[in-house]
Amino acid sequence: MGVPLFDFAANVGKKIFNRGEDSITIAQKLKKHIDANNPGISDLDVIFDGDTATISGTANDAAAYEKAVLMAGNVEGVAKVEAAALGAPGDSTFVLVKEGDTLWGIAERELGNGSRYNEIFAANREVIENPDLIFPGQKIRIPKG
Repeated sequence: MGVPLFDFAANVGKKIFNRGEDSITIAQKLKKHIDANNPGISDLDVIFDGDTATISGTANDAAAYEKAVLMAGNVEGVAKVEAAALGAPGDSTFVLVKEGDTLWGIAERELGNGSRYNEIFAANREVIENPDLIFPGQKIRIPKG
């Protein structure tokens, strides 16, 4: 099966830790960040090494798995997320936000109808706090259906 490892842009995202902090402190801050809007992960644990966050626990479902990965990866300073210990990802598509993108435009491109942007927003509430504020380099999930 291999290790589900997801790549992210380490130089963009929500700033929750400072450069130079030790890996244990960073891991604690990442765990607190995920727990704040826990998407359905029990027994969550986070390890941080270099620029890689390894998250483990039990995901309630594939959506919870994907959201936890995105919550960890869309943090400044995190370039990779390893999540094999969470279970298996679902079949959502992951999209990298580009300069000039809007949720409307992404919905039009990925779902065939811009007015479906609310579906993307709802699927990413733990990652996108405001549908008008997405940023280049951010990864979001496009739900199937």
